[in-house]
Amino acid sequence: MNNILSQLDNFTLCNEDDIAKAMASDFRNRRIEKNLTREMVAERSGVAVSNIVRFEQKGLISLKHLIGIAMALGYTSEIKSIFGDPKYSTMDELTQIRRNKGKTRAYKQS
Repeated sequence: MNNILSQLDNFTLCNEDDIAKAMASDFRNRRIEKNLTREMVAERSGVAVSNIVRFEQKGLISLKHLIGIAMALGYTSEIKSIFGDPKYSTMDELTQIRRNKGKTRAYKQS
């Protein structure tokens, strides 16, 4: 049942702010589970404590800093592979992905 609820939860996060706040909450939970203070994460990542506080409280952070704190907590492969696998929601989209695999640029469709 928890698996179904977690899947449904993914669909309820429908805007950028909700997703950012959920990521920030998850980060805070992982940080605390590893018994790391914000200061310790800042030292390991090179990200200022104020940026970590802003992320945890408001979900706001630069991509570079997000990568830094992810790496500091051991999430290097996860952050590296965020766009690693193609995603599709229809068979037409899958067909297009397969057709365009290996291309180096996209073209405006006429």
